[in-house]
Amino acid sequence: MKRLLLLVTLFISSNAWAGIPATPVMTLYRFNSALEIPYYSVKNFRDTGLSSPVGTLAQGSAVVPCIVVDGGHPLTDNQGVPYVGFQVIMDSRTATPASVERYRNTVKQRQAMTVVNHHCEGGVQYVLDVRNLYAMTKAPFFDPPPLTKVSTGATPPRGELDQIIRTFHNSTYCDGINRHLTGRRDALQVAWDRFIHDKQNRWSPESLQRAKHLDYTMRTAIFEGHLERGCNAYGACERNIIALSIRNRGLESCVRRQGCEAPGDFQGVSSSVSQYNIWDEYLTQISGLTSCFLRDDLAGDRNYRKLQSMYAQNLNDVQRILFGDDQDLMAIFPNNSLLDLKNLKHYYHAPAMGKCFPNHDRVEYMSGAVARRGNNFALIADTRIRVDQKTEGGYFFHSFLVREDPAKDIVTVVDNYPGFVVDGRRVTLKAPSRCAPYGIPSGCKFNEIGRYRKTPSWINSGKPLELRCRIADQGETCQGGKVSKTVKVGGVCDTQMRPITGVK
Repeated sequence: MKRLLLLVTLFISSNAWAGIPATPVMTLYRFNSALEIPYYSVKNFRDTGLSSPVGTLAQGSAVVPCIVVDGGHPLTDNQGVPYVGFQVIMDSRTATPASVERYRNTVKQRQAMTVVNHHCEGGVQYVLDVRNLYAMTKAPFFDPPPLTKVSTGATPPRGELDQIIRTFHNSTYCDGINRHLTGRRDALQVAWDRFIHDKQNRWSPESLQRAKHLDYTMRTAIFEGHLERGCNAYGACERNIIALSIRNRGLESCVRRQGCEAPGDFQGVSSSVSQYNIWDEYLTQISGLTSCFLRDDLAGDRNYRKLQSMYAQNLNDVQRILFGDDQDLMAIFPNNSLLDLKNLKHYYHAPAMGKCFPNHDRVEYMSGAVARRGNNFALIADTRIRVDQKTEGGYFFHSFLVREDPAKDIVTVVDNYPGFVVDGRRVTLKAPSRCAPYGIPSGCKFNEIGRYRKTPSWINSGKPLELRCRIADQGETCQGGKVSKTVKVGGVCDTQMRPITGVK
């Protein structure tokens, strides 16, 4: 019996003082905001707070955060928000492909590490607002340097606009856009403007402008859609619908708040960050949205070849959507009224909406909080927890981990921080709102509900529209033979994409 008690005591003691996960590599990200994010002096923060920043880091920079402990207390504001010390892993303003490799390696190393606490080592001078830090794992994206050998699989242009676009993608104008991580949205616009100015002796001004607008629309349609669908019929129809929303915002209701400066401004509409958030500063750093993906020398690369195939699959339809007439719209999207088609400016991808978990009690997203166990402090940031029993100073908690599978969310509850108490000032215990099965309104029945998502505020101000497309399906890899298929996208119960017409 004494031996058993000793073993139990040893187990409890070992579990109570087990290591906790190291802080991950975190990325500075503030959606649709200024490029520069301020940081502050540790020495002066308690006296001057946010009134006296001492420097900035650019969005997309990656850091390893730590908790500044001053006089036995973590450095927070009066709401319990931590202001964290940091080690810069990658500065997005000066990043190179070598920097990205260091970023990848550090992410892997940190994922495997356990530590006693998250305290900063000596010498940390500056702190950041933890609410601007996110545990991203997708590495930044650079186009590869030009290859000396051009692939024999390059696709010949189909028509004048396609020729102009492909010439731009293969030019030095385009090549300069992605040499740096920051400022890519503006760099693409400058590159197109210079290209148009220099090529007016080869093509007409009207053709050059149309090619630019088509290029922007195609980029948005490809990257706003689900890239993993590749060239299957649903994915291609989805891209046509995105292009339709751009066309309608640029022609049927051209307003500045949606990026439209004048009728036909498909470039302004499609690259408006508030409307198509893939154009956000940080998101352009991790995607190929502003890349020269139609480069001939990259036609043999598997990833670029897939993008080129997706572009080719939708090119003719999107040209007709942007520059055709009413008959073109009716032909591409049959079985819908022309009025409904022209009033379609909104849609949402339900799987990408905010996660919520109404079947799990006391689940809370923590943008940033400090947890304490004795004299040890842990940073709980950009993660979900299950809030447990209340105690002095806050709550015990478990990590609430979510893995997104195609059909459902897989939830795991783990005691990663045994004995730690999260700061009660950062816990609200509010029930989720606008939370619906699969993120679609009521009226659909499911044998099993695999996930819940938040619905947008404008969900009931329009009519859900089911659209049909006749598409040459080539499969998700874009390598299959072409098979003509009719596919439906949208409607009341589509759990993937929901086009809405008539939203005011």
